Amino acid sequence: MTTIALLGTGLLGAGMVENLLQKGHTVRIWNRTRDKLLPLVQKGAVAATDPADCVRGAARVHLVLAEDGAVDAVLPALRPGLGRDVPLLDHGTNLPAKVKARYAALRAQGVRYLPAPVFMSPANAREASGLMLLGGPAADHEALQADLATMTGKLMYVGEREDLAAVWKLAGNSVFFAMAGAMADVLAIGAGSGVSPEQMLLLFDTFKPGTALPFLGARVAKAGSGRASFELAMARKDARLATETAGKAPLLVLPAVAAAMDRALAAGHAAADYTIFTKTNG
Repeated sequence: MTTIALLGTGLLGAGMVENLLQKGHTVRIWNRTRDKLLPLVQKGAVAATDPADCVRGAARVHLVLAEDGAVDAVLPALRPGLGRDVPLLDHGTNLPAKVKARYAALRAQGVRYLPAPVFMSPANAREASGLMLLGGPAADHEALQADLATMTGKLMYVGEREDLAAVWKLAGNSVFFAMAGAMADVLAIGAGSGVSPEQMLLLFDTFKPGTALPFLGARVAKAGSGRASFELAMARKDARLATETAGKAPLLVLPAVAAAMDRALAAGHAAADYTIFTKTNG
């Protein structure tokens, strides 16, 4: 089978290593904290002494590092061992501007660098589920598609814009953060009425708001134009009722939304679609 290098064996990286080992690959690993290598070595991975040693002879290289600074520190260290035209896949969540600059610099030097951030938990990485984004030349996507598909539930090629995958990864994570805050508000509304978290969450066995995200996003993008489907004045009333129902239970998201709605109302948008609050700053 293939020899694959992976640098960064935290929870996500370790899951990827386990998946690759299960598929019969030879996996060379490196991590700044060497204690994290031992459990993977016991499962069959080969510990490298340094980044250059890790990537030497590998058919492809995977970076699963915490942040841009770690990527920029490791790249010069691995370059002496990196083979010509070997794909260098960066799975980290990074700043798009730095990804763009890194891509341009490495490609100019002949390094086949590819941003490939993931929406994966460690369990997803072990099970080859979740979502992997890939940006860069179409030829690289075509060449790597079959191999990368074995590491994820879905491989999504975002096109040749080098920073788009990084932009989308941050956008996706921001939705998770917002949803976590919104769910905290859901539980607070329940607490204000003596409804247990378990009872509140039963609603979402049937009510699936996540399926509406594409439609909601399109409505927000066009907020302020077109006919209202739900007028702002009525939406603000509902936000008030939800806040009153929560009582003394702390709310995270709803107060900020209500304040934005109030600004939109003050600007004269009571009859507009409620999403107008996303465009009104004062």
